[in-house]
Amino acid sequence: MPIDPPSLSLPRLSEPPPPGSRTVTTDDGVPLHVEVDGVADASVTVLFSHGFTARLAEWELQRAALRHRARLVLWDQRGHGRSGWTKLTSATIDRTGRALARQRPELFGDRVVGVFLMATSAGGLVETGPLGYAIKVVRWLHLLSLYLRLLQALAPLLERFRRRGGRVARRVTRRLLFGLDDADPANVALVQELLEETPYPVAMAFYATFLDHDETAALEVLRRVPVTVVTATHDRLTPAAHGRRIADAIGANAELVVVRGAGHSVNLTRTSIVDDALNELLDRVAAGPRTAG
Repeated sequence: MPIDPPSLSLPRLSEPPPPGSRTVTTDDGVPLHVEVDGVADASVTVLFSHGFTARLAEWELQRAALRHRARLVLWDQRGHGRSGWTKLTSATIDRTGRALARQRPELFGDRVVGVFLMATSAGGLVETGPLGYAIKVVRWLHLLSLYLRLLQALAPLLERFRRRGGRVARRVTRRLLFGLDDADPANVALVQELLEETPYPVAMAFYATFLDHDETAALEVLRRVPVTVVTATHDRLTPAAHGRRIADAIGANAELVVVRGAGHSVNLTRTSIVDDALNELLDRVAAGPRTAG
């Protein structure tokens, strides 16, 4: 399968934000960096939410692909990119996007008319492998809260002596973020730089919430609208089985796109496939939802 693009180019934090950028303050006082792009009077607004320890720049290629047909809103999550820091106790999945399908289900079918889920999971990410078994032992010993507090206490010290751009971290990035044959060295280095911008204290605080993250019950709400689920066969962070489970739970309104050979950074290394999936979802939104099965 062809790999695209041959070389990534993402805007850096050292560059000034584009014209029209703005700040939106959350209800608990955190300033979020927001960028608006695309067709100002379009009938549909596409809201891009980036992943853990990244920032809105990871959607740069999809931003270019969709700006001609929709209004685009991109934002940096609290503690990430150009957004303000947050209290570590507020660095949770519940606070990020307010776990929308569970907390505001009435918006789906009215304000929210389609959902695109890429390389993600509804829960159960830390259940298998050495880390999963270690966490189970920690839970059994009733030491999980102590473990999480220890992680967050050590994070500022680790950040102080952190060395970015190291070879070990690059190998980890290569293994966890890329697939079989799409790990161009320059692109791996760029993704490593992108991920290393997020400070350890924020990363560790958010990591803690993944241990108990389970939004499986909220998937029923997504049956009201067209949904596209993109998963990659060689994603070691959110294995393809998680995407398949999401699509199965949603049912008839879900389209599952399985990208062979790709890793977690599927939108950067299989750009045309992800762009096509996004455009197809917009077509389904324009045509109206199917009857849920």
